[in-house]
Amino acid sequence: MFEPYLEFAKKAFAREATYRLEVFTEIGSLVLRVYILRSLWTALYAQNAAPINLPLHGMITYATVAMLMSLILEVDGTRMIREKIREGTIATDLMKPISLPLYFFSDGVGQTVLHAVLVVPSLLCALLLVHIDVPNAATFGAFLVAFLLGYGVNFFVNFLMNSIAFWTLESFAVQLIVRWASDLLSGQIIPLTFFPGIFGRVVFALPFAAIYSTPLLIYVGIIPPSQWVASFAVQALWLLLFASLSALVWRAAEQKVVIQGG
Repeated sequence: MFEPYLEFAKKAFAREATYRLEVFTEIGSLVLRVYILRSLWTALYAQNAAPINLPLHGMITYATVAMLMSLILEVDGTRMIREKIREGTIATDLMKPISLPLYFFSDGVGQTVLHAVLVVPSLLCALLLVHIDVPNAATFGAFLVAFLLGYGVNFFVNFLMNSIAFWTLESFAVQLIVRWASDLLSGQIIPLTFFPGIFGRVVFALPFAAIYSTPLLIYVGIIPPSQWVASFAVQALWLLLFASLSALVWRAAEQKVVIQGG
């Protein structure tokens, strides 16, 4: 049943691996960003900008791990929805004996596996510039669980944004706005512990926090083991909500294509 989707993932991996220059460029870009962020946070901490429970070496670890996570989380297999709608091939694709959402997911997984492989050389290069704290096995395992839940939330957020193209024909502008909001409010660039008072509570309550902030705060120890299960539960709720919304939107989109196609 899942064999075709495994093949789709393999083909996506091979397709992405073909562009070797882009692969090396991506690694070089990440290492450069790690260096810039290390310099930035070192300067900010020298001005007493340190948050509670996150010393400089913890902040550098946080920023570096966030960069490594972005190699995977910035992969968007669902962008093909927008492309297929623009090209008009979505109608014939809907006639094929496969689940298109699963196809988009498997294509994204294939790309993700390649980018996960890139984490290793990227990490080795980054270690030449920064020192990264390594948590114990239990904490690292909890980080991986939170990361996988965040990956699911991220996939369905992208799926919803690209599915808007069924009604607007183009969703790039909307997705760009959401991406900017996500970059700022997910904890990818700035830890959400930096946000004060009620604003901090608001950003922690948004779904973006489930993508980057929860795994990262577990990794650096700000979320203690006693709060892991509660954090996973919040991520799982967001995952279930966005998966349900995606199913509803996709069903409506299929009906729209059928009606327009007669």
